[in-house]
Amino acid sequence: MTELAFVALGSNQGDRRAYLQAGLDDLAALEGVEVQGASAVYETAPVGYTDQPFFLNAAASLRTTLDPESLLLGLQQIEARHLRQRQIHWGPRTLDLDLLLHGSHTAATPTLELPHPRMLDRCFVLAPLCDLAPDLPHPCTGRLLGDHYRDLDCRDQLRRAGRLRLPG
Repeated sequence: MTELAFVALGSNQGDRRAYLQAGLDDLAALEGVEVQGASAVYETAPVGYTDQPFFLNAAASLRTTLDPESLLLGLQQIEARHLRQRQIHWGPRTLDLDLLLHGSHTAATPTLELPHPRMLDRCFVLAPLCDLAPDLPHPCTGRLLGDHYRDLDCRDQLRRAGRLRLPG
């Protein structure tokens, strides 16, 4: 059975756009994954640890036959191929791939939380996600993602910075 899943992409090291594009291309190359769409790219200030460069962020929609844990493992392998370092919590990274949603699955394990636990609080996640699925209900709240986004005050937090090329 295939599920609709959404992945957030972020980068603030090196050629940020190239890392996002490579991450999207690598997602499409995963067995059991078909990239359906990609959001606009947004430039955003860092959150949490702020002494670092601005990020480029985007989101991708996928059709996948992978279960959530297998998809997460694939995302982590892609990050590792792009030399992702985890030295500072919320610190700089070449490529960050976060599993936001996987169908209507919910999970709370030491390695996986679905839906992503902070997605409703972050403009840099919800803006690109709403490019793809503003009318999708959040699995826990039942409210549309677009309604959650409108609840945030995202003025002056995002700047559109182009688009990624869909793989294939």
